[in-house]
Formats: sequence, C-alpha cells, structure tokens
Amino acid sequence: MLPLTARSASALKGRVRVPGDKSISHRALMLGCLAVGETRVEGMLEGEDVLATADAMRAFGASVERTGEGAWTIHGVGVGGLLEPEDVLDMGNSGTSTRLIMGLVASHPITAVFTGDASLRRRPMQRVIDPLGQMGASFVSRSGGRLPLTITGRAPAIPITYKLPVASAQVKSAILLAGLNTPGITTVIEKEPTRDHSERMLKGFGADLWTEETPEGTAIHVRGEVELRPGSIVVPGDPSSAAFPVVAAAILPGSDVLVENVGINPTRAGLFTVLKDMGADLTFENEREVGGEPVADIRVRGGVLKGIEVPPEIAPSMIDEYPILAVAAAFAEGTTTMRGIGELRVKESDRIAMMAAGLQACGVAVTEEPEGMIVEGTGGEPVPGGATVAAKLDHRIAMSFAVLGQRAKAPVRVDDASPINTSFPGFIQLMGGLGANLEVEQAADAAHA
Repeated sequence: MLPLTARSASALKGRVRVPGDKSISHRALMLGCLAVGETRVEGMLEGEDVLATADAMRAFGASVERTGEGAWTIHGVGVGGLLEPEDVLDMGNSGTSTRLIMGLVASHPITAVFTGDASLRRRPMQRVIDPLGQMGASFVSRSGGRLPLTITGRAPAIPITYKLPVASAQVKSAILLAGLNTPGITTVIEKEPTRDHSERMLKGFGADLWTEETPEGTAIHVRGEVELRPGSIVVPGDPSSAAFPVVAAAILPGSDVLVENVGINPTRAGLFTVLKDMGADLTFENEREVGGEPVADIRVRGGVLKGIEVPPEIAPSMIDEYPILAVAAAFAEGTTTMRGIGELRVKESDRIAMMAAGLQACGVAVTEEPEGMIVEGTGGEPVPGGATVAAKLDHRIAMSFAVLGQRAKAPVRVDDASPINTSFPGFIQLMGGLGANLEVEQAADAAHA
C-alpha cells in the first residue's frame, strides 16, 4: 500500500511531457514480435502493463531489449513463428495486452496460460473468447471467461466475419491479430468507431488491411499469411495520461499548462472535445503527424466549466477518461450527465460505482445510474473533500482523486497510489513540478527516518 494525500494547490504552471501512449506501446511490441528483422521503438511507455507485454513477447521467442530511456529494439519471429511459452504468462493488471495476445495465440498451434493480479482476474474475457473460438481456438477458464485461462490455438485457423456486439477496440484488435496467421480474409464489422491504432500500425508493418463502409457499419478486412516488415516507431504521449494535468489545470483558476507531444487521434481525443464543450480554455498547438498518428501540444488555462450532457456516442473515443471527466464535472456550473458508459463497470474496477462513491464522500452530489452517472457541480468553488478514497487497484481512480484534491477544502487521501505505475510512472513528480500538492506517506516517513 502506498497512501497518497492530495491537498489544495494554487495555479498550475509549466510545460510537461507525459509518458508514451500505452495502446501504441503494446501494439508496437506485438507487431514487432511478428515481423522478421529489427523493429525500433522510441518513446515507449515503460509502465508495468507494457513491461508485462514485453515479457510475454520474450516468452513467445522474440528478442526484446531496452536500449535507453523509452528506446527499445525487437527482433521478431515472423507471422506463424510464435513459440509455446514454457511458463504461465503473468499479465499483471493489463487487460489490453491479455486480450490482444489471446488473439495472437489463437491462430498458432501452441498453448498458453494467462493469469494476472486480483483486478485482472475479475475482468471478463468472454467477449474475446467467443470470436476466437469461432476461429478454432479452444479455452479453459474460470466462470465468465475469467483468468487464469488456458488457450490452445488452431493452425490453420478459420477466417470469420464478426460483427462487434459492443464497441471494443480490444476485441476488434484481437480478431485482426488472429487473422494475420489465418488463410483467407478475416473481417470485423463495427457499428461505432473505436480507437484505430491497430489498423494504422498494421498498415505500417505491411499488413494487407483495408476498410469499407457497409449498411451494418465499418468493415475492417485483413488478409492472412502476409509477411510483416520491421520498422521504426515513435510513440506519442498518451492522451489518457495527458488528461490528468489537463483537467487539473482546467479546474484551478490562473493555471497555464502546456502538455507537449500528445496523440490526438480522433478515436482517442473525445475528452478534449468534451472539455471544450464545457467551456475549457483548451487549444491544440503545433499540430503534426508522427509515425502515422496525429500529434499536438495541448495548452490549457484555468477557468470555470459549465455542465453539459455528454453525447453517448462519444464514449468509445474517451472511455478511459470518464473518471477524470467526472472530476471536471464536480467543479462545473450546473449538471453534467454521462450516459451510455456501462463499459466502465467491467474495467479495472467498477468505475461508475467507484467514482460515484468517492465523489459523494468528498461532498459532491452524484446520482449513479446503471449505464452512467449525473454530477452536480460546485460552480467553480472548491469541493469539501476530507475523505479517504479506496483505489481498488485502479490507476485511473487513484489519479482522478489526486487531481480532485487540488481543489478541495480538506485533504483527499487515496488509500493506495501504487497502481498508478501501471500506466503513468512519474505521475506524482510530474504533477508536483507543475505545482500540485501531493504527498506520498511512505516517502514522508522515509524522510524522517
């Protein structure tokens, strides 16, 4: 346990860079493993989730080496060349890498066993098991498709056309990755657009992938048994991580913060659109493209936000950002309504329940709904605070309440900040450098030892 106390701060000022995008880092390691030759990656996120992916790729036979800060090289085994791991794959807290790697294994004639921490073992995998099972893979798991789980792949696998029952980039990506070693054409149809990092990167590695619009939605096709070529990848800053200093600056009057080199892929940038709709003084500067991904520097100045009804259709582009959006809503004028976000109940924690309980404990009026929540804002005034919030192994819950505490009358305590390292190593130092008031209790104890 690593208790963290957040106290009221004055304006945040400065410029920072957040760690590399987690989604892109995962995919760079996986596709580098499937390419023949050397892939070089710069700006890799070196959080615990991505390191678990790197360990898994080594277990499948790839050479994965760190050559400097954020710099990695991967020597792949080629499509169809995955070796059977000798031991159980411990994926830590990473649902993304677990589901995507299940896709890799599904079309190889090998068996792999997955486990993870207590949070990951509670998360459902059935949504991935169903389509991969149609492709011929077999599974043994706990009830509900939960980890520990054993998958035995099939080669040759069966190409399928699969219409996503719910918007999920992870399910889409798992099927496309399975399709790489499947003869013929594998197709995924999505009614609502989800993050498209897999499609962009697959094309960059030379996969035969194309999309078309159909009456049922966008169809993404991949032709199997095509050799991937290695390349060089520059990972932009993670917009999900940038969300925390951005919202902290937006709710603290007088703040002026520049977050450099942030990915603004339209399938990921929904939070920034919503914040602008709420009246945030937020602008994109120096817009450019890096490695096929749109990137910008994000400038945000403090002010008063206004409550809005968040369009449900924007949820896939910001599903991970609703916890920190709920914090922004707590300081807005009027009511903010968030619906169509039932997916949050099966994340690292039940994020709807966790945010509602934590905000209520800090004196914010929240109505919890089965598929959403309604937050009554303070009109720009500080919230009462004074509560201890349980993070429940959820990094985004911990960081969200660390931000809330910056504008609370009484300190807000997070019972365990250690999960933050899964996605945002250096979060406390980065926020402190901008002027945030955060104290880790163990660090304080050590200073007096």
